[in-house]
Amino acid sequence: MRVISQVLRSLRNVKAIRSHSYACKETRLQLHSMLVGAGFGICISVTVAQMSAIDKRRKLNTSLYMAPPITNADHLLSTEDEMRTKMELLIMKIQADFCHVLEAEEYGGQKFKTDRWLRTEGGGGITCVLQDGEVFEKAGVNISVVTGHLPPDAVQQMRTRGKKLSEGKLPFFAAGVSAVIHPRNPMVPTIHFNYRYFEVENKDGSRQWWFGGGTDLTPYYLDEEDAIHFHKTLKDACDEHDILYYPKFKRWCDEYFRITHRNECRGIGGIFFDDLDSPSQEDAYKFISACAHAVIPSYLPLVRRHKNDDYGDRERQWQLLRRGRYVEFNLIYDRGTKFGLYTPGARYESILMSLPLTARWEYMHAPPKNSKEGKLIEVLQNPKNWVSLDPVSTS
Repeated sequence: MRVISQVLRSLRNVKAIRSHSYACKETRLQLHSMLVGAGFGICISVTVAQMSAIDKRRKLNTSLYMAPPITNADHLLSTEDEMRTKMELLIMKIQADFCHVLEAEEYGGQKFKTDRWLRTEGGGGITCVLQDGEVFEKAGVNISVVTGHLPPDAVQQMRTRGKKLSEGKLPFFAAGVSAVIHPRNPMVPTIHFNYRYFEVENKDGSRQWWFGGGTDLTPYYLDEEDAIHFHKTLKDACDEHDILYYPKFKRWCDEYFRITHRNECRGIGGIFFDDLDSPSQEDAYKFISACAHAVIPSYLPLVRRHKNDDYGDRERQWQLLRRGRYVEFNLIYDRGTKFGLYTPGARYESILMSLPLTARWEYMHAPPKNSKEGKLIEVLQNPKNWVSLDPVSTS
């Protein structure tokens, strides 16, 4: 009986055959196991229909998420080995986990408002926003799972990045999670993260796929202990997959989040990457998952350490000025914001969720060089390494 049970369990591993072209509808899938030692044989024959019946008895536990998934739950269960499904389930879990730990830091029981929306063009998203909290003035955690056709200008832009895409409109699939947290206390830094998966189908049926994303920190007052902890947590997640990832993606982050017209970075960086399509799809997915799961341990200790720190009007006004810089980057330079705004059927409320509730601009403002604010500017203008790099990484 133990052998039979093992055979039946192994049968579940071949259910993916239903999605392949060579699995004809009338074909019976037969699994034969010969128990020679006992002098007898057992032939087990299971039809594809029987396996489908087993699937129908399973149910996706949607209570793990902030809202029901965008894709039909039964479809997700029947395609759980496909990357589209893996990514959708991952980002929904990351969203829910992050929202719940942030809610736990609030004193007054503030909760995220959850808004599940659909696109006429295909797909949709789940937008979660906590606003006017005691700890978080505005916190947004979004997921989107969208399908449709890329406009020709978007295709052309991707071709300039080396993507082998056909001319004209092309079908695409995109799934990602994105969050921006604007705390109330100026001593607590803002965090942003985004992890995404993209597929484009060429006219010949071939597909181009890649991953992208990153996590970065924007403090208002520099705390070196915080910076070291944040970067070390991200480096540890990267090193589990490739020790070259962190130094490469850290430099990329410093370059990407630079506010060119201000000659300074938006924050103290983190990691950022795009067009990741190696060493394999599964390996790239595991790396993305590791980075996404590193967000909470990289950020939550900073919130707990500083959310009760004392501050006055001077610190508050400086926070609002730095938020203005945040807005400038997002609206002028951020590639994700631009792509979202120009995508047909764009949901502007969700795209602009990253903007703070309040911000400030002052004409020709410059803090004294030796002030706490001036020390932050020095680091923003001259990014530094917060953790030591492996010798092989710098060669």
